[in-house]
Amino acid sequence: QVQLIESGGGLVQAGGSLRLSCAASGRTFSPATMGWFRQAPGKEREFVAAIQWNGDKTYYSDSVKSRFTISRDNAKNTLYLQMNDLKPEDTAVYRCAVARYFTVNEASRYHTWGQGTQVTVSS
Repeated sequence: QVQLIESGGGLVQAGGSLRLSCAASGRTFSPATMGWFRQAPGKEREFVAAIQWNGDKTYYSDSVKSRFTISRDNAKNTLYLQMNDLKPEDTAVYRCAVARYFTVNEASRYHTWGQGTQVTVSS
């Protein structure tokens, strides 16, 4: 019912910035939580950040806190991830996801996922 399309990934030098977008489409869109996850080849999927769609509360992993900012535009059905001071260890495929009920970092609670956008940070 809901489709998510990420964009904004690319190649950037360490210390640089990128802004990822996640556009949601569908007849209706009323999630409880939206989040960003990332995964690099050979590594486990990692939680990055989450936001309550209507409550506007945000949550971050310790590895990105103070560098990344999650936000959303309800009117545009779009989720964002502003990434500053990027580091090589941030290199991964970033995916956005939707959960019907409140959750934060439990990937299994997110029922719809985007295909991902590649972020590569050179040293």
